[in-house]
Amino acid sequence: MQPSERRSWVLQKIQVEGKVEIDQLSAELDVSPMTIRRDLDLLEEEGKVIRVHGGAVGTKPLITETPFFAKESRNTDQKRFIAKKALSYVKDGQTILLDSGTTTLELARLLKSHSNLTIITNDIKIAAELVDSKLKVIITGGELQNDVGALFGPQTHHFLKNIHVDIFFLGAHAIHHETGITSPTFEKSLVKQLMMDAAERTLLLADSSKIGERAFSKVCDLSDLSGFITDEDIPAEDRMKLAESIEIL
Repeated sequence: MQPSERRSWVLQKIQVEGKVEIDQLSAELDVSPMTIRRDLDLLEEEGKVIRVHGGAVGTKPLITETPFFAKESRNTDQKRFIAKKALSYVKDGQTILLDSGTTTLELARLLKSHSNLTIITNDIKIAAELVDSKLKVIITGGELQNDVGALFGPQTHHFLKNIHVDIFFLGAHAIHHETGITSPTFEKSLVKQLMMDAAERTLLLADSSKIGERAFSKVCDLSDLSGFITDEDIPAEDRMKLAESIEIL
């Protein structure tokens, strides 16, 4: 195989798998690790890959924060399907923690018909949705993230460190079988991590469009979660890879 053919082969593998390891490529192509390093360095100079420790990843851009009104109308049928499934895991008398987001907002709408529940959230849209319900609703407090509706900052952190809940429904910006759950900012990730720490169990709620994406800041590994509720549009290959680390509900 000529060097140009080898590099093309490596690029194709990255497009399929998202990440490649130097040792693995060396064995598969029967060339030295140094040769692979030179190939990856050249591909990075050409802007075709991003070098990481031990290998390389593709240059697919990291996703960023999306304003509430932009994402509210996306994949609404899938979000309602996910929320209906999530509702089956809620039991009378529980204390429920709802992450900010449009999928958890759909779950909040289904919870409105209940009465013997306590709902805690860092999302003012969710809190407003539950104003006319018979639920006990608690807001974390904190600084408002404009255009999104989420609360964050020291007040939020202090509150979350001093509570304990039965179940946390986690929203996600990006889900990947290797990098786990990631979000656009360190602050967003920290709030999610504190919510996980406060909960007996955490269920991930996200439609399949979030799968295969990466964002800036790590939230957790998939194996840290109790389960993943998504829609039926999840590709079979993604389902198989994710199922190695988390139960698909």
